[in-house]
Amino acid sequence: MKSMSRALKASLLLMSTLALAACGFHLRQSVALPPSMQHVHVTVNGDPNLQRGLARALASSGVTVEEHTGADIAELNVPVASFSTDTLTVSGQARVTEYTVRYQVQFEVHDGAGQPLVQRQRIDMSREFSYDATNTIGTSAQVDAIHSSLNDDMVQAILFRLQAAGRHPEQTAAQAAQAAESVPAPASSTH
Repeated sequence: MKSMSRALKASLLLMSTLALAACGFHLRQSVALPPSMQHVHVTVNGDPNLQRGLARALASSGVTVEEHTGADIAELNVPVASFSTDTLTVSGQARVTEYTVRYQVQFEVHDGAGQPLVQRQRIDMSREFSYDATNTIGTSAQVDAIHSSLNDDMVQAILFRLQAAGRHPEQTAAQAAQAAESVPAPASSTH
């Protein structure tokens, strides 16, 4: 009876994990990106799944994803893409019962001439999950499904921000000018 209960729990956990992975939001149409992003090189530091997801989403939006940088090739750079797990609640027996998985990504886009199209932005996402100390295999699968879901959501969030930059290029130019003004001029010295 105990093994049947464990099998039932494992089955329910697997079904809920699959449902979680399947419920991610996906765009129904391609994204209208800035004209200077028709050829893009994608660099992601830390998460190859995010790089693959971005490349697939950009390609399905009609963008040519280039393997190398070059003239007239925009650069989508993701210097930060990191997951972390934090304890959310602890039971009376000093056992962790809930966690939060956090995903932080920072990205920026420059056109083929090195001019900023999208200033560096930070996106934070998180999901909570319950931990069952008797089913560590299910927990690992649950965390993997959460990572996958967060990756899918992050790709969509980045594409929405790129689309906004394409719709409002004057805001991007104003942000770049404001950033340039806030950088102090180099001190000049006379000898």
